[in-house]
Amino acid sequence: MANQSDTKTKPVHEIRLGRIRAAIWANQTDNGLRHNVTVSRLYKDGDNWKDSHSFGRDDLPLVGKVLDRCHSWIFDQSVRTNGDNSAPNYEGPAPNEDVPF
Repeated sequence: MANQSDTKTKPVHEIRLGRIRAAIWANQTDNGLRHNVTVSRLYKDGDNWKDSHSFGRDDLPLVGKVLDRCHSWIFDQSVRTNGDNSAPNYEGPAPNEDVPF
């Protein structure tokens, strides 16, 4: 039997369009379940597939579409969990509040 440190954590969901891939991760916190997303671009180096977190100009439209699908999937999960159409709690600035860069 493998202990927890021997098992590799896997994303709860993956979305892929072409060579752009997003992994959605679930993290249990004191404030409930939170999701995070990592995005990568697949490429071939000789016979091996690798991934990069750098994107070229032509990758950006697909990155946007993949991230939009991630947002929809996460929102759908919160609707299923909460049983309503409310968005998960977000402790950020109000929509009209200026945020300094």
